[in-house]
Amino acid sequence: MKTTRPRQGRPRHTPPSDPNASGREQILDAAGALFVEHGIAATSTRMIAERVGIRQASLYYHFATKDEILAELLATSVRPSLEMVDRIQAWVPERASAAAALYAVAATDVRTLSRTPYNIGTLYLLPEVRATPFDAFRADRGRLQQSYGALGSLAATEAVTGSMQPDRIGELLIQLVEVVIQIRRSRDPDAADTDVVASSCLRLCGLDEPTVAAARDEAHVLLTSLA
Repeated sequence: MKTTRPRQGRPRHTPPSDPNASGREQILDAAGALFVEHGIAATSTRMIAERVGIRQASLYYHFATKDEILAELLATSVRPSLEMVDRIQAWVPERASAAAALYAVAATDVRTLSRTPYNIGTLYLLPEVRATPFDAFRADRGRLQQSYGALGSLAATEAVTGSMQPDRIGELLIQLVEVVIQIRRSRDPDAADTDVVASSCLRLCGLDEPTVAAARDEAHVLLTSLA
């Protein structure tokens, strides 16, 4: 009697960063690498499937389109920060100062951007991300920017609020935090980078060094309480 050997799947080109990752997570991991390596337009769902070591049809079980994969990857770069913003803002002003809240949000955002697979933040400014499928991502990032503006306006000195509207403050603060995307191009950000960026957000709001130091200490307590 002739026996047949079970058919083997395609060999995995690159192992997933987490060997215990689900199929969906492996697809996101592979897509993140390919988008950053080759660009969005040059990456196909076939390439992503081959990178994972699955059939293209199996990829479609998890994601209907390449845009859907990218949208989910982009969401991972803002979702944790937005969730923390909602939690932190509930503490202001009764249980935390605006300066401490701003530091805590900035530090959380820096850590989020530092941990996204393959530095997904580098894709933010690509023309493809301006398309309709990514409206939700842009809306989320806009909400995060508005939160920076609101907290920054509460924390800032009168000299700053007298010369800048909240939307301008928010725009500058989020751009300052996103400098970590550029840092990742040359090295891995560390805890010192988190503090430097978050503290710089407070200095941009006109706060002096003693106030920055006090807000930093308060923010660490706040983040520990919310952990």
